[in-house]
Amino acid sequence: MIGPAMDWTAFWPPVLLSLRVALLAAFISLLLGTAAARWMSRARFRGKLLLETAFLLPLVLPPTVVGFVLLVVFGRRSWAGRLIEDLFSAPLVFSWWAAVVAAVVVSFPLVYQTMKTGFAGIDPELEQATRSAGASERQLLAYVALPLAFRSLLAALVLGFARSLGEFGATLMIAGNIPGVTQTVPTAIYVAVDSGQTVMAWAWTAAIVLFSFFLLLLTGGRSPAGERSKP
Repeated sequence: MIGPAMDWTAFWPPVLLSLRVALLAAFISLLLGTAAARWMSRARFRGKLLLETAFLLPLVLPPTVVGFVLLVVFGRRSWAGRLIEDLFSAPLVFSWWAAVVAAVVVSFPLVYQTMKTGFAGIDPELEQATRSAGASERQLLAYVALPLAFRSLLAALVLGFARSLGEFGATLMIAGNIPGVTQTVPTAIYVAVDSGQTVMAWAWTAAIVLFSFFLLLLTGGRSPAGERSKP
């Protein structure tokens, strides 16, 4: 049974919040993922495989498990949660920043794996020649590695944004579902379906499908590993 006509004033807040959270989370995960991928692609140390497995773990864990761990780590009873509350005079949990944290954690593995593949495709001899010419590691990264891995950088940003935009389980656990404060599009759809607001649910679903389709279209159908998908 179709519900009442759509209330546009209720439609926009979750959409705008989702875009703000996804954009901020995408850039944060891009910075962290690029730094981690660059380091891991060159580092050689005991336990590297274990650390890389930990980096990728949020990709396979249920989102509710990720959310529960984040709730324990950043909850008001934890030292990290108390420190954040002391510094900013407000708790992290059940704020829109908590939604950003959840989105960063779940999108990081995609960004990391994409950037790692991009850096792996750079000829080591080219990097060595650049170092021999007197370039520092920072200059090597800025003028050689990142330009050569630009396609992977773009794919990582888009995939991180798309994953953050669709995050539900971890966000619901640590940020909650407070209308106008922490309610994103995925949580709004859940509530709308549960309350029988079919028109609103379809509108939010159409919005997030269009956003996700457009973002994937920008990457040219690239997989998380950075390779073009084959039919």
